[in-house]
Amino acid sequence: MEARKVFDIEINALIKTKEKLDHTFSEVIYAIIQCKGKVVLCGMGKSGHIAKKISATMSSLGTSSFYLHPAEAMHGDLGMVTESDLVILISNSGESQEILNLIPSLKAIGAKIVAITSNENSTLARESELVQVMPNVQEACNLNLAPTSSTTAVLAYGDALAVVASEEYGFCEDNFALFHPAGSLGKRVLLRVCDIMATGEDMPIVREKALISEAIMEMSRKQLGVVAIVDQNDKLSGLLTDGDLRRAIEKRVDMYSDIIDTIMTPSPRTIKKDILAVQALHNLREGSINNYPVVDDDGRVVGVLTWQMIVKAGIVI
Repeated sequence: MEARKVFDIEINALIKTKEKLDHTFSEVIYAIIQCKGKVVLCGMGKSGHIAKKISATMSSLGTSSFYLHPAEAMHGDLGMVTESDLVILISNSGESQEILNLIPSLKAIGAKIVAITSNENSTLARESELVQVMPNVQEACNLNLAPTSSTTAVLAYGDALAVVASEEYGFCEDNFALFHPAGSLGKRVLLRVCDIMATGEDMPIVREKALISEAIMEMSRKQLGVVAIVDQNDKLSGLLTDGDLRRAIEKRVDMYSDIIDTIMTPSPRTIKKDILAVQALHNLREGSINNYPVVDDDGRVVGVLTWQMIVKAGIVI
């Protein structure tokens, strides 16, 4: 099957690349770690796409990096490069003219140049301070021309650089979350109760001795399935849930004349606004409850949190 053949060819290219790793890889890692500026990735055509991906992975894992398009670089973008930067130039042949055109300017700027090429005798290899020579591999296309296996090998090599450098930095889960605040891990580590709780006009709340009917209307308006009951100082007195209402109906409580104090849950469990949202969700599940009044250090209600808010924010356990 032709598709399996493509996989076999590219897997073989990765194996050859792995076997070719030597002290040069360690030298490139050391150069990345010692870099005082940014790690700049540059390539043309398909190598450019790979350079973009490597740069993006490095940025995700703690190496400050950006991609530089070689054509745009020749028209002013070289101004983004400084003498403190490390520039990694990618060219399979080592003779891509767009890449070679950058070298005199990069040297004048004073940036350190690293080459990734499969031609150790190329102009790029001769003009670079560090050279990672990639193995000559068969391309997966039937013409053995379109960059396929060779780009896969360079991408894996770049991933290895990003990951190993990250480990050397001591890059941890909290760092990753900081760089990925919109991702699930970022939300788990960074999102707090105060970021998602209902507050102000959105907070379902009534005073002590309010009629049950008033609380029902407030619950209906705010649509959170819960109402916080507070005293004249806004301190929490109790909580009314839809479960409390069902039990009141079963007991034939007068919903129009009785006050909320007769059916509310007094002294409910509460939570503080600075607690991580993922911890709040864990507490809700362990306690088999659906919501929390959020209180400050003086017991005043500052918000209401439900498990639906946490899940809607993208947090799961």
